[in-house]
Amino acid sequence: MLIGQGPNALINRIDERDVVGKGQKDALIMFMCAVRKDGSVQWSATYRGTPDSDFLRQELQRRISPASNPRFIPAIYNHQPVDAIYYGTVTFRIVNGKPRLRIFSNQEGDELEKEHDFIGPQPFFGNGSGFTGFHYPQLESTRVEVDGLVELKMKIDATGNLQEINVGSEKPPLLGFGDAALKDLKDAKFIPAFRDGKPVECEVTLPVFYKAAGF
Repeated sequence: MLIGQGPNALINRIDERDVVGKGQKDALIMFMCAVRKDGSVQWSATYRGTPDSDFLRQELQRRISPASNPRFIPAIYNHQPVDAIYYGTVTFRIVNGKPRLRIFSNQEGDELEKEHDFIGPQPFFGNGSGFTGFHYPQLESTRVEVDGLVELKMKIDATGNLQEINVGSEKPPLLGFGDAALKDLKDAKFIPAFRDGKPVECEVTLPVFYKAAGF
């Protein structure tokens, strides 16, 4: 899926003047959305913000909330729209006294630094994919549920098939979040990564969040 254009597209919904007026300086923040096949957002989350990125984060959270009805171009697999997970990054800079807002469809540090035309892979539901969403792990009954974050290192070929998957990190450890993430995505198929408009093999790190109360 892609950000798209038009008045409901995310790039046109973020109020740069309001963010500047609140005193936001250069900042970066990452986000993810579950986007339905009609382009609407089912749920969203923000994370990995640079220091002092609160105003940008607040504006982004407001604009990608399902309640605000943002619209994306739906993901397409085998010529059919599918529900999928979108991973994006918003950067904000003041250049020559004017705000410069960019949205990138990936979360890889090298790609973002060089502002390459790279679109990261997107796990999708159905249509041959075994991905059914993120499922909070079963904890021992004596343990209190907490939020979890797993970073998965993946190798995905140019047709969207998962070649390798490993846990890069999990927080907190030893509660089963890493195993849950592997289980959730091991049978997934992906909209492949694209570079300069062409599907390519890629190695990426994708985060998986587990909310104690669910999404």
